[in-house]
Amino acid sequence: MAISSYAAVSISKTLMKTSTSIPRLPIQNHLNTRSTILKPKPSLASIFRSHTPKPLTSNIYQHNQIKSLFTGIVEEMGQVKQLGFDESGESFDMVIHSPTVLQDVNLGDSIAVNGTCLTVTEFDTQRMEFKAGLAPETLRKTSLIELEKGSVVNLERAVKPSTRMGGHFVQGHVDGTGEIVSMEPEGDSLWIKVKTSPEVLKFIVPKGFIAVDGTSLTVVKVFDEEECFNFMMVEYTQQEVVIPLKKVGQKVNLEVDILGKYVEKLLSSGFMDTIKTR
Repeated sequence: MAISSYAAVSISKTLMKTSTSIPRLPIQNHLNTRSTILKPKPSLASIFRSHTPKPLTSNIYQHNQIKSLFTGIVEEMGQVKQLGFDESGESFDMVIHSPTVLQDVNLGDSIAVNGTCLTVTEFDTQRMEFKAGLAPETLRKTSLIELEKGSVVNLERAVKPSTRMGGHFVQGHVDGTGEIVSMEPEGDSLWIKVKTSPEVLKFIVPKGFIAVDGTSLTVVKVFDEEECFNFMMVEYTQQEVVIPLKKVGQKVNLEVDILGKYVEKLLSSGFMDTIKTR
């Protein structure tokens, strides 16, 4: 459960007075010229109708090509500055204040926001802000639908070949959400118990990896009858990520270990039977 040494974002009075529109940089003149001012956030639940979810094993492999990879080591906590539709009413965008992850940003870069891989569509290094679009399916399938202006989010840039692998392989493809059912302190550590769907829980094993809101964590126990699992966070980790800031009943994004999904795919395809006949 190692976390980057970058400090969390300080929400200062100066930051809160920062303008909420992002002027375009000279190098971005090739982008479309729609205004970046966003309309107030409507009720997302009334906009993005629910879809019947497919079994986890049937939709994982449709986006199996890995374009970006993360480690689950949160670099900083950013603050949502804007969230809503643009003037066209078609694009739903989010603007995030994030000093650290913008140090070497480029258009089209991938940044994991609470464990969800999003693409940088605009940025302003002076204001230390970037914008990313949110597709309706992203809002339906992740906890990002619960965000609002002022929310704090975990941020991590895609790793480079030279990056130290301190967590585990995280794709930024959220497999499902979980609901926090309990948060209990023990000394200066914190036990957190999360309930999720059977389709996700079957890939979660004791002492295995799990990415919770993009944070690489170790599963302690799995409670199959309760459809829950738990993990413990040490004091340092609690100060560096957003999970302890949430309350019982709130959602978290979950991404299970990709290795477990590959194993199930091989077993369900009859691969082991082929091996036995050789």
